[in-house]
Amino acid sequence: MWRKIGPIHTARRVFKPSRPGIVEDLAVVRMQKIRTMVGLGAMVWLSATYKIANSVQDAASDRFNQSWISVLVLCVTFPVAVGILLALASPEARRELLRRAAKCFGAMVALVAAVFVFPASVLTGFMDGRFATNPVMTVLTYMGIALTFVWVLPFIVWGIGLALVHVFRTADIHETMPPLLAMTLVWEMALIDIFTNPYEAVPLPVRVVFILGAPVSVTAVGLWELHRLRVHHGRGIQGLLMR
Repeated sequence: MWRKIGPIHTARRVFKPSRPGIVEDLAVVRMQKIRTMVGLGAMVWLSATYKIANSVQDAASDRFNQSWISVLVLCVTFPVAVGILLALASPEARRELLRRAAKCFGAMVALVAAVFVFPASVLTGFMDGRFATNPVMTVLTYMGIALTFVWVLPFIVWGIGLALVHVFRTADIHETMPPLLAMTLVWEMALIDIFTNPYEAVPLPVRVVFILGAPVSVTAVGLWELHRLRVHHGRGIQGLLMR
């Protein structure tokens, strides 16, 4: 029962693409995992070498915050991308594009709503036991708090990871959509890093490598993925427009 309604299984159902006949290239998936592990290792080395974070916990917190910012940027970028697709697609294809995009928008709403549970609980006083005015409400309050940390929090953490890996399940629209959006997202995040300067204590050459390393590597993997989709699976960018 827990496997079916648990937070991790639910996150997989919400954030992983599930369109019938979808192409999944195992070689690309493997390369994406390797790139992610190398990136995480580099971030840990950078934090430890230049004392960007005071502890492992601070480094993990910074990484989580960066992932959440990426999700928010993606939430803004995706509707713009869909709008461009609708403008370029043929009139008869627009309804199908919107139908396929519905699950992507649903995944975004689910993640933002789950995150909103925490500030809502604090602002309403629920976390402080404001509504525990009688034995029944006290039990319900403790059950709600337990559910928040046992179910909602793991759903958020797992959901953010899956949302970024699968780019909010945009392969449900077309297989070329995730690499295109991923490349756009990492360059947007690089621009944010340039303006916010999060690695101020790091020497300039190392800072440049780390700011540009992610977008360059993701772009390289994304272009390779688009090449494999076109050559090995017959999925080209023109298929996005359903013409």
